[in-house]
Amino acid sequence: YNMFSQGINPDLNLNSINEIIEIYERLCKMSVHERHPYAGNLVFTAFSGSHQDAINKGLKAMKERGSEIWSVPYLPIDPSDIGREYEPIVRINSQSGKGGVAFIMENYFGYKLPKAMHKEFADVIQSLSEKQGEVAPEQIMDEFKKSYLDMKEPLHFRRCRFEEVSDHEDPYNTKAYLTYTNKGVEHSFVEEGNGPIDAVVRGLQKELGIEIKVLDYSEHALGTGANAKAAAYIHMLDRKTSKTTFGVGVSSNITRASIRAIFSALNRLNLIG
Repeated sequence: YNMFSQGINPDLNLNSINEIIEIYERLCKMSVHERHPYAGNLVFTAFSGSHQDAINKGLKAMKERGSEIWSVPYLPIDPSDIGREYEPIVRINSQSGKGGVAFIMENYFGYKLPKAMHKEFADVIQSLSEKQGEVAPEQIMDEFKKSYLDMKEPLHFRRCRFEEVSDHEDPYNTKAYLTYTNKGVEHSFVEEGNGPIDAVVRGLQKELGIEIKVLDYSEHALGTGANAKAAAYIHMLDRKTSKTTFGVGVSSNITRASIRAIFSALNRLNLIG
């Protein structure tokens, strides 16, 4: 393994290390130490936030270059070359930084969080890890759903439709017809804007008596193919308090995902008493 890590092929079958571990532990009645070179459970694991971030950037750089030469910080060899997997590389605990959480969200669940959102969501996971220790990827996704995707009260988006309207000033105005519930009570409005997001934000400001601003917007597909859903991210500012937060929405329709992200952000800002 040491020769292999230095680029020298010893012409040995190195991909059966998991089987060797199993036989050793079964016959010798001894456990392989978690930090044992190449074989330990934690050898390809990074807890430090800076290490996680470096691994994340290294893997991404290799993919972008299309390089066949392994070159990733803190990982001298490709774990898959000896029968290990990428998945255990990054594990999250109280020492982890924003890069590790973002890595989990993208590589396990396909969510490419905007860079400005990394710290906001990492703080959520940090609080959880301080209570319980290591946080599994499934728990991170559960917290993401709880904090963003399922943030549907007191304001809950129900349905909408849009149409293009013309006037002398702007022939591309968009008219929004939107229905939502506020603490379970249904409301509707019609509003115009320079696009679906602008029209919805204008309407909500008038309806709720709030002052908000969309600072940034991004979107991407979740998966591939005709049935792939879209994820939308809205960075929103409450002008009265200067508080900012992100909202996230998912739908098979990108416009609907964007509106869900707006409502997610509004509920996170806690503007409705």
